[in-house]
Amino acid sequence: MTIFDDLKSHYASIKDRRIESMLDARRADDFSSQAGDMLFDYSKTNIDTDARDMLIGLLETTGVAARRDAMFAGEKINETEGRAVLHTALRNLDGGAVKVDGEDVIPAVRDTLARMEAFASDVREGRYTGQGGKITDVINIGIGGSDLGPAMAYRALAPYADGPRCHFVSNVDPADIAQILRSCDPATTLVIVASKTFTTIETMTNARTAKAWMSEQVTDPAAQFAALSTAMDKTAAFGIPASRVFGFEDWVGGRYSMWGPIGLSLMIAIGADAFRAFLRGGQAMDTHFRAAKWEENLPALLALVGIWHNQICGFATRAVLPYDNNLARLPAYLQQLEMESNGKGVSMDGADLPFESGPVVWGEPGTNGQHAFYQLIHQGTRVIPCEFLVAATGHDEGLHHQHQLLVANCLAQSEALMKGRTLDEARAKNADKFEGAELERQAAHRVFTGNRPSVTIAYPKLDPFMLGQIIALYEHRVFVEGVVLGINSYDQWGVELGKELATALQPIVEGKADATSKDGSTAQLVGFLRTNGL
Repeated sequence: MTIFDDLKSHYASIKDRRIESMLDARRADDFSSQAGDMLFDYSKTNIDTDARDMLIGLLETTGVAARRDAMFAGEKINETEGRAVLHTALRNLDGGAVKVDGEDVIPAVRDTLARMEAFASDVREGRYTGQGGKITDVINIGIGGSDLGPAMAYRALAPYADGPRCHFVSNVDPADIAQILRSCDPATTLVIVASKTFTTIETMTNARTAKAWMSEQVTDPAAQFAALSTAMDKTAAFGIPASRVFGFEDWVGGRYSMWGPIGLSLMIAIGADAFRAFLRGGQAMDTHFRAAKWEENLPALLALVGIWHNQICGFATRAVLPYDNNLARLPAYLQQLEMESNGKGVSMDGADLPFESGPVVWGEPGTNGQHAFYQLIHQGTRVIPCEFLVAATGHDEGLHHQHQLLVANCLAQSEALMKGRTLDEARAKNADKFEGAELERQAAHRVFTGNRPSVTIAYPKLDPFMLGQIIALYEHRVFVEGVVLGINSYDQWGVELGKELATALQPIVEGKADATSKDGSTAQLVGFLRTNGL
């Protein structure tokens, strides 16, 4: 019997137990933990002391602590690609040396950060003017982690954005870039191209479109471009001087990269001091993750709750529900972070996984979701664990009463998921409106099974430091889940096949080759689209 087997047996024995029945005066304190000003409450789950002990046993038997130490030390834990995993080094503002292949990477990290700060300051204060005066708009062109991270963070920290407006282009669909270009003036726009290799087809297609647009009004379009890339030869060929190229090493994965050069647009928007506060928030969570014992360790506990719900209980999806409208893009960001990292089918040794891998991650901000998909969460036939995020205060002091209504909605949803409503309660609530068989029918529609788990992450206010804590919390959660499941969270081979097939299909779509080599469905679709104007 493995610990996984023991956990499944334990769950089978308690799965019908009501969560509410365990929630005595002590449980909320015992099944919550705090890191700085962040509170993580997982008391509204069916995890009891025995389950928690076994889950923590998983951390011990799978060597999470040793793997964690290896990651922070710069060892090449991304074994399929032979790379270190050191996004934590990008926010290591106070620590000592971190070596990769015997070389301390920290001096270069800090040099790049200083260069970013100098350039961001020049843009914000009007010393870098482009060819039309002070920069009013910044367009970040990237895809995946080069887009989702800074786009999410820019919206999250909108109350702190006092620099140029930022726009984010990712989709190769021309509608994406065309709509943004129409809202900007080429002469006062800085374009940032984010591609480590400077070959990503979607990003470079959009970059060439932006350059052509820029050339309509300025004499030297490349003079208003910057690049986030390590391919100095390609950025030079594009016309971007080395002084406006900011590189990062192969030990920084795309979906973990906004702590460094990929965060340049965010730094320009909020300023270097606020960006450093964001880094310090991430660094604070790193320190907590490395020092806190497992029973109090937020990333570990969040990961163990996820494993309990997915691998043990069999709940296949996870809803992320921020009751903080500035975090509207967080569910999409976490969707990539978690599903690209842990959406794997084999373990580190190449063997098939003996259990399900990562869950489907999705969500929207409250209260919007309440009028969209909460119906399924409350009364649908599938159990969907929920993760709520909520701040004690918002940024609009004159609307504090409205923020209190928001918080009341958040807390009510987790309570309703847990408590539900019985058939007897539904009958009693509607006895003055219906009777007999009609009362039975109407009451059945108003039953909520309840006993549906949720966790809540609460914090005082969403500022740069707190956002850094939140993002690092979820990064380390992904790491812990990956180690426990025995998979490599830091490669993404699943995106490669589609890219290869798209390259082969492009000449067929363009009419330069026939579709006889393709399957009947693909050939039919190409034919239909070309007949209709493609």
